[in-house]
Amino acid sequence: MRRLAIAALVVAILAGIAGVVVLVGRGGSEDSGAQTTTGSTSTPKAITRLRTQVPPATGRPTSDPVPILMYHIVADPPAGAPYPELYVSAASFAGQIGWLARHGFHGVTLHDVLLHWQRGTRLPAHPVVISFDDGYRSQAVTAAPILATHRWPGVIDLTIRNTNDYWGLPPAQVRKLIDAGWEVASHSATHPDLTKIDDAALEREVAGSRATLQTMFHVPVDFFCYPAGRLDDHVVAAVRAAGYSGATTTAPGIARPTDMFRLARVRVNRSDGVAGLVEKVRTLGA
Repeated sequence: MRRLAIAALVVAILAGIAGVVVLVGRGGSEDSGAQTTTGSTSTPKAITRLRTQVPPATGRPTSDPVPILMYHIVADPPAGAPYPELYVSAASFAGQIGWLARHGFHGVTLHDVLLHWQRGTRLPAHPVVISFDDGYRSQAVTAAPILATHRWPGVIDLTIRNTNDYWGLPPAQVRKLIDAGWEVASHSATHPDLTKIDDAALEREVAGSRATLQTMFHVPVDFFCYPAGRLDDHVVAAVRAAGYSGATTTAPGIARPTDMFRLARVRVNRSDGVAGLVEKVRTLGA
């Protein structure tokens, strides 16, 4: 009996060692990318998917310039529209995206660019970010199908109040854009002039909007877009403190990582057409 008990103990010990070996072989460490039960049950699926699909670093951090195009409404302006230059017709948008694609550009997200700048991950040749401010229905109904023909993502700089307006982007449409590979950035909660509000309101508009978007859509929100391009050092400090990785402005130019919280963009106006966009891109050296 004693010999049988000893034999059973030896078998149990060997089984335990084998189990440990199997766990290690399957990548149980944090670096392997495997999910663990502890502390991960509340991680949204979309965030987990994005994190696990981060490409491996292939070199050192870079400072390669990347153009970020700035669009608003992809439609013709109605009669009496207060800002008709914010409207780009569907035909012009399709022509502009088509020209870029034919000339070797490839659409990417801000997240892709961030990884390239910080970790040296690869980007396709001639990367370009197609960003859309505010959150208008036409961005999902008209712009998204055009980008989809080229398998390009967009970046939606979403103002939260616009998810409730009939002309805005309801949450269901935002989720469809996310499923299509689009990135969501915050454009504040109510689109105020951030330089003219008190600290409590500034925190709600900057940090609060990020938390709300992450809760609504279960995706990382790593970039901020200053409403109407209004910013100062105090506003930039609030954006940094809220945990964003960077922020886009309305300052004209090609984005570079020299100041992640003052990234320049290329504004696309109604009067530009294809020729005007080409001129802007070439003048800025993209």
